Amino acid sequence: MLKGTEKIWDILGEILAVVLVVVYALLIVNASFPFIPKGIITDILEIIRTYGALLLVAIVGFEAMSKRNIIFRIIFLALLAVIVVFMFFRGTYENFINIIK
Repeated sequence: MLKGTEKIWDILGEILAVVLVVVYALLIVNASFPFIPKGIITDILEIIRTYGALLLVAIVGFEAMSKRNIIFRIIFLALLAVIVVFMFFRGTYENFINIIK
């Protein structure tokens, strides 16, 4: 997230946004008019749909944080880490709540 990386994050964000729009359109059309057989292709599209939004938020956030000072970068990275931990390790949230109770 250096100062000069803003353009790289911008290009990556634009590419990912277009890919996500295409994936969402394919999945919506396929729900009404099934033309993609169930299997590995639909599984890949579902994975892209699920984790692509988080990746897009991270990339746009990196782009925005490349213009900010170190405090905002640390806060953003900490919040992103919390989201990823709770997303991939669902039991962590329940354990955390049980510690507090």
